[in-house]
Amino acid sequence: MKSSRLLSILLLLQTRGRMTAAQLAEELEVSVRTVYRYVESLHAAGVPLYGEAGHRGGYQLLAGHRSRLTDLCVQEAEALVLAGLPVAAAELGLGAHFADAQLKLRAALPAPLRDHVDRLQARFHIDTPGWYAECTEAPFLPAVADAVRGGHVLAVRYRRWKEPTDVDRRLEPYGLVLKAGRWYLVAGPGPRTYRVDQILDLTVTDEEAVVPDGFDLAAHWRAAQDDFHARLYQGEALVRISPRGAARLGGAAARAVAEHGTEDPDGWIRVALPVEGPEHAHDSLLGLGAEVEVLAPDDLRERIAATVRTLAARYA
Repeated sequence: MKSSRLLSILLLLQTRGRMTAAQLAEELEVSVRTVYRYVESLHAAGVPLYGEAGHRGGYQLLAGHRSRLTDLCVQEAEALVLAGLPVAAAELGLGAHFADAQLKLRAALPAPLRDHVDRLQARFHIDTPGWYAECTEAPFLPAVADAVRGGHVLAVRYRRWKEPTDVDRRLEPYGLVLKAGRWYLVAGPGPRTYRVDQILDLTVTDEEAVVPDGFDLAAHWRAAQDDFHARLYQGEALVRISPRGAARLGGAAARAVAEHGTEDPDGWIRVALPVEGPEHAHDSLLGLGAEVEVLAPDDLRERIAATVRTLAARYA
């Protein structure tokens, strides 16, 4: 643990410059006295670290000093491999840079850890899209990524689902999100979310995009996802479902079974499943066949019963 904290102090000072003992203590969640002991250990190890007293003082590394990656533990080296998404880097036009970065990281590792990483790369492969996901092309993705990095306003021709389908938009890019193999642009005004593969034409302007102060892309995306699911599932269907049927559920329905389902004496599970609406509930529950029984609402139960009678007559 101590060696990890020492490395953290080096990396903090290397990336942020001068920091006080109190700031380091807050980052590491230790006492100021403990920071003093860590600094003494770094001095003893020959690290060119010096401190200045006073209100504007603090610790700082000598100019030009850079720590190496030889202190990485096994788990940290594994994280470097597993966190890398070469497909995403290639789609953003950074494939060659990603490969170069991996080579540099590998070269910085000590030999035993390098061999371990090589074995890990041969045993793990990350494929983010689902099995039945469509292969969508986003030819303007590199240009959008450049605009995001450079902070430039985009003039786009965009295809949406409602009329009129093809519209012109002026977008101030706030960030890109990769979700289930598909790229989304979060942009102002709004902000709103746009599928990059639905951009029909694009011009990167010289106008500077202004990202709101304090905007957090990850926090915005989480909030947008929560809002989407809240608006998506606006109804419930009370059902009895067999263990085999429950195993076929996914997403919100599977969570409902796991968190709120109660088992009947015959082993079936009684639970209120979230549904998007009557059409969605009818089609999705009917797809489970004899593995589910709808108890409520009555109109959904009657509708499914009518469909079953029609099917029975057709196949009689």
